[in-house]
Amino acid sequence: MDILMNFINGFCMALADSVPGVSGGTIAFILGFYDKFIGSLNNLIKGNKEERKAAIIFLVKLMSGWIVGFLIAMAFLANIVETKIYVVSSVFLGLIIFAIPVIIMEEKETLKGKYKNSIFTLIGILVVVAITYFNPASGQGMNVNIDNLSIGLILYTLIAGMVSISAMVLPGISGSTLLLIFGLYMPIVSAIKECMHLNLSYLPIIIVFAIGIIIGILLTIRIIKISLEKHRSAMIYLIIGLMIGSLYAIVMGPTTLEIPQKAMDFSTFNILWFIVGGLIIGGLQGLKIIIEKKTAQNK
Repeated sequence: MDILMNFINGFCMALADSVPGVSGGTIAFILGFYDKFIGSLNNLIKGNKEERKAAIIFLVKLMSGWIVGFLIAMAFLANIVETKIYVVSSVFLGLIIFAIPVIIMEEKETLKGKYKNSIFTLIGILVVVAITYFNPASGQGMNVNIDNLSIGLILYTLIAGMVSISAMVLPGISGSTLLLIFGLYMPIVSAIKECMHLNLSYLPIIIVFAIGIIIGILLTIRIIKISLEKHRSAMIYLIIGLMIGSLYAIVMGPTTLEIPQKAMDFSTFNILWFIVGGLIIGGLQGLKIIIEKKTAQNK
């Protein structure tokens, strides 16, 4: 049962990490294994022999589900996001808006009486809005084919990988949303899909992106773990701010596609798919309850 639960957890994280909206870290938070996830990543880097062994076992179980979910997502995402961007964006808006109260309820004891730290919510909002507003790729689109590979594109992709993985493991704005902001979401998704079809001309940029991810993990996991342990209320307020700010990022997301489209507005917003996003969050909460009951029965 433990293997199955971790597989499901990893699968759900991958689906979230693969699309702009809620991060895999948010899903881990909602499903109740976020602290164990961050602790395992930290122990893999800084832990002793026993801690590393336990971390590897847990992460292998989790990553098995993540890989399956990621490959399934990559097989379908490129066309869906490109042709149904406003439907997808409506779902993501629903995911985020309905996830915010879930996190607040989960952390109500942490937030209670620490209202001065709400300034970090404003900081989180401003960070995401600033990144989105001043994004140099907005309205231009990008192409990461090997034919267009340059030092500038390599450095840009490396930094994007570092920043996006930091967001993926931190509940709040998703790494995919940041890639959308940077104008690299569709190019990276398309490149991964091409590599899955053995078109290896896209492999160099995927390797650069993967290196950025590894560097990002090494640089940020320890900081995130310590911050959550020593300044949890401030971090939760920051996370809420990042999530609120990502609403603006998603609205502006269509402008960063390879073929830019107009920003989302009321005419392109789809209320039914927005509700679907809310139902997904409700379903994840239900899954968390089931997991907790199964875990309690096994003890």
